[in-house]
Amino acid sequence: MNTKSPTSTIALLVAAVLVLCAAGVQAAGGARAGQPAPPLSGKTLAGKPVSLTGLKGRVVLIDFWASWCAPCKEEMPVLQKLNKKYGKKGLSILGVSVDDEADKAKAFIKKMGVTFLIMHDKGHAIAERYKPAKMPTSFIVDRAGKIRYVHEGFEKSDIPKLDKEIRSLL
Repeated sequence: MNTKSPTSTIALLVAAVLVLCAAGVQAAGGARAGQPAPPLSGKTLAGKPVSLTGLKGRVVLIDFWASWCAPCKEEMPVLQKLNKKYGKKGLSILGVSVDDEADKAKAFIKKMGVTFLIMHDKGHAIAERYKPAKMPTSFIVDRAGKIRYVHEGFEKSDIPKLDKEIRSLL
């Protein structure tokens, strides 16, 4: 005989969901730290082919962003500096624009002076595999292709942590 009330069962379920959310568990199918990075391929805004397999052996920071995103505007110069600082040491930064129109992404990148790899995720097929929780979201992938770190959103206080994580993988 079950002696638990429906209210206590619901309370237990709500508590379990809250614990999972606090632990950073993402929706099923989303990319998470400790898992292999989902496939990613396409063309850069400059028309050159790019793929995650083509970057194998390098540390890759995959950054999902949009031109309308205020934290993305703050983050781009930081990513540009990291690219300049660690590019020759084995880091590749790949920005993935989720803007509806590639022209908006191109104008944003030109204005920001970004020189690292940028692709436009037309139709959001790549974002669907990674499931970024918010804009921007960065996935740091090690040389073997495994996601090691995930950063949701951006604040200036994140910079030392990003730098340390990248250095640890180079």
